[in-house]
Amino acid sequence: MARRPLPRILSSGTTRLTRGREMARTAADSATDVLHPLITVSRGLRLLAVSARRKWAGTPRERRGPALFLVAACVLVLALMPYGPLLALVTVMALAAWKGRDRTPRRTGPDEAETRRLQALYDALVPYFSVPEDPGPLYAHGGAWDAAFCGHAFDDEGRLTRLELSYPPYFADGDPGARATVERLLHAKSGRGRECHFSWDQEANRLVMSVLPSLSTSIAAQRFVTVPGETVLGFTDDTSVQRTVPVTADGETLQEPPVVWRTGPRSTEPHLLVAGRPGAGATSLLRSVALQALPYGDVVIVEGSGAGEFASFAGRPGVLAVESALGGALAALEWTARETERRLVAANEARQAGRPVPEDVKRPLWVLFDRPSVLAHLAAADGGRDPQQLLSVPLRHGRAAGVTVVVADHVDALDWVDDTVTSHTPARVALGALPADVVESVLGAPPHTTPVPDVPPGRGYARLGASEVLRVQVPATPDPYDDAASDAERRAVLALLPRREDDPAEQAPPEQAAHRATAARPGPGEAAEPVEPDAQPTPQERAGLAAPATVAAAEG
Repeated sequence: MARRPLPRILSSGTTRLTRGREMARTAADSATDVLHPLITVSRGLRLLAVSARRKWAGTPRERRGPALFLVAACVLVLALMPYGPLLALVTVMALAAWKGRDRTPRRTGPDEAETRRLQALYDALVPYFSVPEDPGPLYAHGGAWDAAFCGHAFDDEGRLTRLELSYPPYFADGDPGARATVERLLHAKSGRGRECHFSWDQEANRLVMSVLPSLSTSIAAQRFVTVPGETVLGFTDDTSVQRTVPVTADGETLQEPPVVWRTGPRSTEPHLLVAGRPGAGATSLLRSVALQALPYGDVVIVEGSGAGEFASFAGRPGVLAVESALGGALAALEWTARETERRLVAANEARQAGRPVPEDVKRPLWVLFDRPSVLAHLAAADGGRDPQQLLSVPLRHGRAAGVTVVVADHVDALDWVDDTVTSHTPARVALGALPADVVESVLGAPPHTTPVPDVPPGRGYARLGASEVLRVQVPATPDPYDDAASDAERRAVLALLPRREDDPAEQAPPEQAAHRATAARPGPGEAAEPVEPDAQPTPQERAGLAAPATVAAAEG
């Protein structure tokens, strides 16, 4: 099915310019260049008029008559002379052009402090970019920085924000260790505490370092402009992706570049692994994914920590189960494996019979597993079965069956994550203040920026398959029952949750009422029968999980 282009809404009062505004600014700059002589003459005429007015106001009253007579005589002489009016017009235009010229002193180079900073940076690079055998070194002790630095930019505080330099061809720019050494040096010399991006052009022997602005942390959970099968993991730099979506932040509508994860039968990254430090926002990312998945599919949530982070999802339409105990997790994941097999059989039978795939098979099923290492440790202590082993079938065959698995855990507990999970999750997210080597071990590639020691919750890196590593800021999606979270953010999450049918105080909005009449979950080999809206089964009955006590315990 052809993908329709998304609407692009122009934002007002924002720092990011849309393409139309960029074209308008380019046209205005071009018009200014073309009309620059006219602007200069007009400015000069205005200044001459102001000067004449001041001269006339400063002339005593007894002298104004003779002065006016003298001016009239000069005008009469010029009018009677051959080419007099033309000569007068040329003279006035020349005086206006001279008077209206731009005499503002323009800065043509760095000041004294910036020159000292550039020279110090050049001297620090000499040991890394020079060898004794080079007869004409580009970097040498006592050399000039302007021979190696092609471009630079400073902010208002005098700190370096961009630097473009050339390096000798014999530098080992293909060695990650050599590049990392130069990057650490440039980061330390240009100002710590800021995130720098490094772009190595190995063909031209050029390196561009640019200081990246901070990602916005004011974006809360909301309905994003996406199509079914697309999930917004967070937002990144505007130069990293070629797409923006309208979001609401601080009462304004902004155009932000998203990190979009695509799932479905044609996805190359059907499953996701999230790793981060405690409090880095991995659970918030799972909540954000669940809120985006509920309008189009069903969700099974397994919470290993048992802290009740997903208690607000229990009993909601589309949420089949919320399990936190080991027994409930085993039952939920065992049903998920059987459901995956049933979907595969039903889809195969429909194709062989020449019929369309049943709707209950095409409806997406999401499995969100938070902190599997805790349940794995409990299972190992009791000598039982690790719940992660039941994810083998959904991970291997989930893309064809419409089943998506999302696993989140702490970085220091990844050793307890099963190898099947790590080998079948090509989409990765690393959150928190992590060293570059840890980010590389999680994502499979090093970041192109220098990690900073302090980051806000939800800040990290994302890599979808074999693409490049992107900075990401997860939308703020706290637990709506957590009093420590912001009241506005908690209300935003509650507004996105489907309304419970057994609670008359909650009324479902129109866009969620259409998703309530879902098909029942038949067992493997059984025919799918539609369920009337009046006889809608509970989420636990529809999932085939007789565990209402576990859900009630999770809510508590």
